[in-house]
Amino acid sequence: MTIPRLRGAALATVALMATGSVVAPGSAGAAPGAPGTPRYTAGAPTVGDPYFPDQGNGGYDVQHYDLVFSYDPATRFMDATATITAVATQDLDQFNLDFRGPEVSSVTVDGHAHAFTRDGQELIVTPRPKLKAGQTFTVVVRYAGVPGPVTDPDGSIEGWVPTDDGAFVVGEPQGTPAWLPTNDHPTDKATFRFTATVPEGLTAVGNGQLLSQQTRDGRTTFVWDNTEPMATYLATITIGKFKVTESTTPDGIPSYVAIDERLVEGSADAVSQMPKMLKFFTEKFGPYPFASTGAIIDYAPNVGYALETQTKPIFSNRASVGTMAHELAHQWYGDSVSPRRWSDIWLNEGFATYAQWMYTEHNGGASVQQTFNSSSNYGRAASASFWQIVLADPGPEEMFSNIPYNRGAMTLHALRGKVGDDAFFRILRQWAAIHRHSDAATADFVALAERESGQNLGAFFDVWLRQKGKPTTW
Repeated sequence: MTIPRLRGAALATVALMATGSVVAPGSAGAAPGAPGTPRYTAGAPTVGDPYFPDQGNGGYDVQHYDLVFSYDPATRFMDATATITAVATQDLDQFNLDFRGPEVSSVTVDGHAHAFTRDGQELIVTPRPKLKAGQTFTVVVRYAGVPGPVTDPDGSIEGWVPTDDGAFVVGEPQGTPAWLPTNDHPTDKATFRFTATVPEGLTAVGNGQLLSQQTRDGRTTFVWDNTEPMATYLATITIGKFKVTESTTPDGIPSYVAIDERLVEGSADAVSQMPKMLKFFTEKFGPYPFASTGAIIDYAPNVGYALETQTKPIFSNRASVGTMAHELAHQWYGDSVSPRRWSDIWLNEGFATYAQWMYTEHNGGASVQQTFNSSSNYGRAASASFWQIVLADPGPEEMFSNIPYNRGAMTLHALRGKVGDDAFFRILRQWAAIHRHSDAATADFVALAERESGQNLGAFFDVWLRQKGKPTTW
């Protein structure tokens, strides 16, 4: 099978920022009354992430998304209303939402209908009355049409991907605006609710917990509620014919697993080990960060990857044990703790890959050291292209290649050898605890590692993160 990229899991097997929250361009308005400066200004049309310059917006902070929609796989037609609750972070006379989806029929702000325009992925709204800094406001966007996929710099697809029985819905790193107006960047997390109506016999599976399921007149409505903050790229509301299993883990966490009937047998081993994986990772990383768990195993062979959609990792084909371990580990590293900039992607993929190596060892397979030394990792020749890309800034074309995954995991194993097991696992637990339900940057991790180990690790991280070439000493 050809795998266009590893994405959320290894299916075959930065610009550094200062500690603290990102302030998006235009997120702080001029002081009222400053000479020659208008009080109300437009929120920035971007957060300034160089990998995806159009992503995100300034001037507000989203608190909650509520999407109510119907979808018919036969026509691929969606009829939707998105309600977005946000807080203005400056005095606003205009703001943008990221949206690549179907035709918009109306936009209201706090119940008032307003003019809007579209420019590329920007949905530009001009609220009247204007919005004051600190004000909570509600935007309602009504739209209808045929949503579709988005193609990334590496050629892979995401967004709203039609399948033979529904839709496979994934968003990393820029696909969610294909079907939902958002502030589409990991630094603006929010809670989500999805109310999805689909033809009877199909199941719509979303993040969080299922609040209700009701069938009437040949259509079934599912209501999903995700109560913990979530980055937009982790949202899903995937539709298909699934075998559903609801259960509770030994720790009392509700689990909802939906599997395409064609993939039940091939995914059985991975699904059966989910409780064992969660127990192992909880012991190593700290408490599971969400109120529910599960998985979505769908048949979307044109996608070719799995993704760590929050609370329910999603697979585009059968799930292997290693891939399942990788995606569940992402619930700590990538979902609860998300990257501040996309150049920080090794903090997602390196951590989840290393967790996968650890689980393989725990499960009776190759040791972590053996995997580190293998021909696909440190065993590669020094001249290999694998060593010629900077790990802390791989670029948008390589951000889902094996470099953030394997070299990221190797960096963690090298760190473990340098600081010792006690300090290393303390670093991992603190990373998950300190940045729980938030975002963080590579510089934050370096500072934490130095603090918890009591060592100056500048030279170590320069070699592993910021330099090209195969490390020989550290």
